[in-house]
Amino acid sequence: MKALTWHGKGDIRCESVADPAIQHGRDAIIKVTSCAICGSDLHLFDGVMPSMEHGDVVGHEAMGEVVEVGRDNKALTVGDRVVVPFTIACGDCFFCKRGFHSGCERSNPNKADAEKLWGHSPAGLFGYSHLLGGYAGGQAEYLRVPYADSGPVKVPEGLDDEQVLFLSDIFPTGYMAAEFCNIQPGDTIAIWGCGPVGQMAIRSAFLLGAGAVIAIDAVPERLDLARAAGAWTLDFTEEDVYDRIQDLTKGRGADACIDAVGTEASVASGLDAVVDRLKVATFMGTDRPHVLRQAIQCCRNFGTVSIVGVYGGLLDKIPMGSAINRGLTFRMAQTPVQRYLPMLMDRIVAGDIDPSFVITHRATLEDGPDLYKTFRDKTDGCIKVVMRP
Repeated sequence: MKALTWHGKGDIRCESVADPAIQHGRDAIIKVTSCAICGSDLHLFDGVMPSMEHGDVVGHEAMGEVVEVGRDNKALTVGDRVVVPFTIACGDCFFCKRGFHSGCERSNPNKADAEKLWGHSPAGLFGYSHLLGGYAGGQAEYLRVPYADSGPVKVPEGLDDEQVLFLSDIFPTGYMAAEFCNIQPGDTIAIWGCGPVGQMAIRSAFLLGAGAVIAIDAVPERLDLARAAGAWTLDFTEEDVYDRIQDLTKGRGADACIDAVGTEASVASGLDAVVDRLKVATFMGTDRPHVLRQAIQCCRNFGTVSIVGVYGGLLDKIPMGSAINRGLTFRMAQTPVQRYLPMLMDRIVAGDIDPSFVITHRATLEDGPDLYKTFRDKTDGCIKVVMRP
């Protein structure tokens, strides 16, 4: 089959790889009908995430048609059309039973390596390094889905791929980011990053009752899309973020702040972002947490900082004195997609939201390597890429 594979920093290729096969009775094989490039895939493209190996199949936003089912899988049948969560979860362990599927105790076969880095292992993820299981990803013609009787959700009749594909990751992630904010009617929510997850967080914040959303970015197309949702927008290259948020909130600060950027904050953000990049380039640091620092400073006393941007290692110069003296709450996670997917599917069916609004580029797998560069460089108005294998 054809698939997009990783061969080092900046090197994604479309090439032929072996077809996946059933390895366990609960598995399923799907023929991928749609997949997408996620912002967190760019961390792989930029060589930020450790333990990638040459030839790894990438991608964790995928959906398709079931073409084979393991003998123990009673939930799916051949021909079912399903969305696949990017988090791989058994459905039966301590964390899965509590709705924390991204903490699954069984789905990462390389959990010992993750424990050395993080103390405990999260769940395995599709196409996202051997530290998180070494699973082949979904930017391919076919995908093996482990624990397929607890993860994939069937798509109701009448919904096309583009309406539901993002239930695999960015819509649940953006919704979770807003839910973490414990939004009260009329609250003001500041969101750093107006990429696909940030766009979903903006709309989710309004769905949950926010009175105002402040959307922070520097890409004109992203800011336009945020304004179309009703957000106030702030270009961090033209205005001081802290001062502007203070103005908009009458000096109190945002009720909650969402970091939808993560480890690769733009060096245009400020001097500390430049220093962060130099540290990473010289192996003196692992992440670039400028946005997290700024979100802490911009959050009101006893507010919430919600973190869904991906970080991988140790963060320098975080203003914990500000956070503890002002009573901030931190909420963060890899999204337990299985927890949110059915409810958000209902939102789509009800017409509350159509996540396809974020798509700007439609392509084939062969176009994928070039579109990784386009997406990373934010050229050609690119906000979200969907590929049909």
